[in-house]
Amino acid sequence: MAEKKTRSKKLDFAAKPSLPLWRRGFRLLGRFVAAVAGFCLLLIVLFSFVPPPGNLYQWQESWRLGGIERQWVSWKDISPDMARSAVAGEDANFCLHWGFDIPQIRDAIAHGKQRGASTISQQVVKNVFLWQGRSYLRKALEAALTPVVELMWSKQRILEIYLNEAEFAEGVFGVQAAAQALFKTDAAHLSATQASRLAAVLPNPKERNAANPSKFVRSHAAQIRSGAETIAVDGRASCFETVD
Repeated sequence: MAEKKTRSKKLDFAAKPSLPLWRRGFRLLGRFVAAVAGFCLLLIVLFSFVPPPGNLYQWQESWRLGGIERQWVSWKDISPDMARSAVAGEDANFCLHWGFDIPQIRDAIAHGKQRGASTISQQVVKNVFLWQGRSYLRKALEAALTPVVELMWSKQRILEIYLNEAEFAEGVFGVQAAAQALFKTDAAHLSATQASRLAAVLPNPKERNAANPSKFVRSHAAQIRSGAETIAVDGRASCFETVD
């Protein structure tokens, strides 16, 4: 009797149809997405206290140029003027949103703007975890990772990483390398004028020069300096100027 039951189970197992190819494909895709998400989550946790080792764009530029200038500095070694200038120039509502500036996004869509709705948080996600260029896949991954970064990193940490990863001149990455290369000083000693000019070259550091500014860069820097003073007064710098 036991032998019959065992034989019956073997027959049932043999008769069980395999999953269709499309379902197996979706299952494999789901596992791949879960693995990538888990890896990104691990990196987000790690980079909350360890400096990122670089990114794809920096490695590409290093290969193209034969080397780059890059030096990490901690938050305490970055001029407060630089932090305020970066926020005023790139994302004035940085302290008010959770990763996406919805009013700016709506304005960009309504007026067909190519740029202006990307927050500092989104730029950090792109610079640290993803790649340059425009694609729906990159934007989708950016949209998925940005809220996680906002949840797990302080605003101060997000801005610290942003200032250490941004390109301020061709092959010059991070505010410390930029301060030394362009102004012969350290990031901690940048003046308000120097900081505003560094912020003014973003996002086109290959076409704009902070050390030898064009009329446009000077004008844009003056606007940024005024904006930096404004956010210092109205409280929109409080989230990163408060000691963690």
